[in-house]
Amino acid sequence: MPIKIPDQLPALSVLDKENIFIMSEHRAVNQEIRPMQVAILNLMPNKIETEVQILRMLSNTPLQINVEFVRIHANESKNTPTEHLENFYCLFDDIKHKQYDGLIVTGAPLALLDYHEVSFWDKICEVFDWAEENVTSTMFSCWAAHAALYHHYGLNRHLRQQKLSGVYKHYPLSSKEQLTRGFDEYFNVPHSRYGYISLSDYQSVENLNVLAQSDEAGVYLVASKNKRQVYLTGHPEYDTSTLHEEYLRDRKTNDNTQLPLNYYYQDNENNKPVGSWRSHGSLLFTNWLNYYVYQITPYRLDASNMKTVQTDES
Repeated sequence: MPIKIPDQLPALSVLDKENIFIMSEHRAVNQEIRPMQVAILNLMPNKIETEVQILRMLSNTPLQINVEFVRIHANESKNTPTEHLENFYCLFDDIKHKQYDGLIVTGAPLALLDYHEVSFWDKICEVFDWAEENVTSTMFSCWAAHAALYHHYGLNRHLRQQKLSGVYKHYPLSSKEQLTRGFDEYFNVPHSRYGYISLSDYQSVENLNVLAQSDEAGVYLVASKNKRQVYLTGHPEYDTSTLHEEYLRDRKTNDNTQLPLNYYYQDNENNKPVGSWRSHGSLLFTNWLNYYVYQITPYRLDASNMKTVQTDES
């Protein structure tokens, strides 16, 4: 799939070396089609790394996608150059008058904070409400998934004593669900989180369908019945090395940091980590773009059409 991104975005050269089909702005202007408009609200500190990971997952569908990166405030970043943010990111306040086919909201390293202690909590709630009126389908990842579930349905997460970190075996719950179409009977997903919401809590909400889970890691994939909300508690977009880097980071501040499970060859941290989830991640994002975005999005994106989609799909 051609993803249209700015000519100078660092991810362009990284993904080109991986033989992933990326379309520069210069080439895209000659395309006579209506591309999908997808916004990515990137809450991660190292935004460049996250950009590459998500764009890689969006790269395997015949649809053309115009990607727009969004940040929630104009604060300086310790992990991303100011020039990069100014060149490639829009502030949410500057785009909230627009409509999008899809929105991806990333996780954030806020695992142990109460939601109302998060400095931008009021703003992220504004984003959640805005998306319901202006986006065909939104994918929430990890922290953002739990935060949105709390905001929309009052489902509060529980916190583990030890961080859940590793690669876990999952299984889809329905052979007819479009979002999991083509999944194997078992598939791997990395997890890196303290929070969890129990299966019974999900099942208490009539509007939610649990689509995939793990006996060890719990519920992984949930969607609203109208397809406008998708919740991921894991990280199918992670690079092979990401859990390793997080483990080394956490170990610097906590000697009791546990080794990520089912990740290193023979569970030995002196061995290389083994990536075993990328094909699943690619298929998940492709299914989302096709069945939850493209197949139900209006040809013309405007507020009145968005309301029609919401009524028709509810």
